[in-house]
Parts: sequence; C-alpha cells; structure tokens
Amino acid sequence: MLDAIFVTVQVILALIAVYQFAFSLFGLYRRKKKEQALPVKSFAVLVAAHNEEQVVGALMENLKHLNYPKELYDVFVICDNCTDKTADIVRSHGMNACVRTNPNLRGKGYAIEWMLKELWKMPRQYDAIVMFDADNLAHPDFLQEMNNDLCSGARVIQGYIDTKNPEDSWITAAYGISYWYINRLWQLSRHNLNMANFLGGTGMCFETNLLKEMGWGATSLVEDLEFTMRCTQRNVYPKFNYDAKVYDEKPLTFAASSRQRLRWMQGHFTVARRYFFPLIWQSIKQGSLIKFDMALYAMNVYTTLLTFLMTAAMWVDTVVFNGPNITSLYNYLPLWIGVAAIGLNIATFMTAMALEKVTYKKVYLYLVLFPIYLISWFPITFYAFFTQNNKQWSHTEHTRVVRLEEVQSKQG
Repeated sequence: MLDAIFVTVQVILALIAVYQFAFSLFGLYRRKKKEQALPVKSFAVLVAAHNEEQVVGALMENLKHLNYPKELYDVFVICDNCTDKTADIVRSHGMNACVRTNPNLRGKGYAIEWMLKELWKMPRQYDAIVMFDADNLAHPDFLQEMNNDLCSGARVIQGYIDTKNPEDSWITAAYGISYWYINRLWQLSRHNLNMANFLGGTGMCFETNLLKEMGWGATSLVEDLEFTMRCTQRNVYPKFNYDAKVYDEKPLTFAASSRQRLRWMQGHFTVARRYFFPLIWQSIKQGSLIKFDMALYAMNVYTTLLTFLMTAAMWVDTVVFNGPNITSLYNYLPLWIGVAAIGLNIATFMTAMALEKVTYKKVYLYLVLFPIYLISWFPITFYAFFTQNNKQWSHTEHTRVVRLEEVQSKQG
C-alpha cells in the first residue's frame, strides 16, 4: 500500500512537471508589440517603505523622469512605521510622504490597505493605482505601458520584474536567473495563451474601480499572491506587460535571501490552504483551464514540499537502510528518462537567459552555484511548513543605490 501511494504521488508530481514544461514552450516567442494609446489614464503611484532612507531617493529621482505627462500621475510614499529619514527624503524630492504608525498591524499588505482608504478620501480620484517597492527603479515607459493595457480593457496588470543588482553576489545572480526564467517561460507563456498571470509584489497596476469594488483585503505575508487568487475567483485575470519593466534589488547574502524566501513560503502555505480547493472546484464546475492553472500555482509550495520529502526518503532508504526498499517510479523507467528530465530542467533556465539576451558576464560565472540556490528551496519550504502560522512580517534591508542609467548600460 505504501509503495502504491509513493508511486502514485511521484506520477502526479511528474505530470505536473510535464504540464509546466509544456506551458513554458509558449514563452519561446513574443507577439508583435501592441499599438500605443494616447496617455489619458491618471495614476496614483504608491510606494511601500519601511526605513528606506538609503534607497528611496533614487526611486524618487527615477519617478520624476517617467515618459508620461506629469499632470497625470502623483507619487505617494507610505512611510510605514519608519524610524529614519525616509519621509524627509521623500518630501525633499517634492513627493507625498504619507506617515503611518501602527506597530500592531505591520507589513506591506496592511500599509497598502491603509493608504487606499486615505486615497479614496482625497478630492482627486485616479483611474488606476500603481505599486512599487522603495528599492525599485521603473523603466521610463512604465506608466505609458500601463496606460496602453488599461485602454485595451485590462483591470489588473503585472510588469516585468527585473533585477537591478544581479552581479553583486552569487545570490543576486541566482535571483536574476530565476526572474528571467519566470518572466519569459511562466509569465509570457501564459500571456501568449490569454491565461491569468500572477502578481509579483511590485510593478503592479490596478484599475481604481476594481479596488473599490473588491477592497484590498490582502494582508498575508504574500499579499500579491493572495490578491491574484481573489481576482481569479472573480473572473478578473491579471495581465502581463513584458515591456513595463521594474528593476528590483535582490538580497546580497544567502542568510538574507533565506529569511525572505522563508517568509514567502510561509505566506504561500496560507494562500494554498485558503484558495486551492475553491479554485479547483470552480475550475471543474466552469470547465476553466485558467482557474485550474492558478490552483496548481497556489499548490506549488506543496509540490515542492512533497518533492523534497520523497527525494529525502529515497536517499535515506539507500544510504541508511542499504535500499532500495521503497518502490519508486524510477524502478519502472529507464535511466535516460531521469537524466533527460534533469537536463531539460537546466536547459529551461539557460534558454530563458538566451531569449532574454542576458549580457552580465558575472552571472554566467555564478551559474556554477545556481544549483545550490535551487536546492536550498527544499529545506526552506520544509521549515516553512512547520512555521506557517508565524504571521510576523520581516523587513528585508535595502542598501544598494543604483541609477537606471547604470542598469541599462550594464544590460548593453
């Protein structure tokens, strides 16, 4: 019975892997660039910040020079429980510093919820809300691209999240490789198939009327994923804009990266528990591949956990108990299939880098350490499973001051 369960779970995981690989093939091409719409939409640009005095000034400078009519957008920085000079720096750039103090409800989700309520009280109402993090840099055409999609009927839009410091360390390089892969072979593939895309926490745009209808209501440790699920349930499918790029600072050290990813996985478990079964049920009743796909995305954290547990069980069986004593799917398959599966997995990341025309020389040197980053997701996810009820928000310190011109020059 245990052998049958073990093999069945392996088959399910293998089918999910084949499913995801098949979808990634649709990211190998890009559609022709859409027509440009006249800049007519107004934007409230929200920046969530907690003690970001080292980096927020660079973003304020960046946002002043967007290729969009200045009268059509205003910047509001949420200075959330700040104890430094974040608010002073924002005001020195002529932007709106909105100070929030609530030590009991800490975190980005709560800060956004508070800011939206403040916005709805203001005399001026905007067509859409754009959200950035304080360590970000936005492409000059970001708002124009959001305007294009809003004019074509999109209600929720995710931009292309790139890395502004991929050469700083092997960890930042690993993040960069992962995000190039996600943007190209996850987000773009689903965009090409008119599927729902998932939100990434920054570089997001929301139609104001939709936010007023739904409310924010996303206060978990992964507010972006939570809001994605809420939208999908309501048949509002987030869109991906490949040309709306935002550059994000990645953690420099393995320790900082582990803390960040632990928070992500803890929140991911919460969202999976809350939304997987409702979305699966809706997908069956409505015959919706889009909702099925999003339900699978919600379950990625459990897929990772099961893969880790089953791999660990086979290693323990072999090393400690001189196995194999466990019947595995691999007992029924030729060796070359397992080797091919590993090879294809590596090839997808390399393919994404080639398609994205990555020119960072150090990143290619750091590729040798990339498997360590991938494997480290397993113990992090395992630990997150047992600490998933920990709702304490942890802040990732940002220190890397980079200007957009530097990023673009390094990209060639």
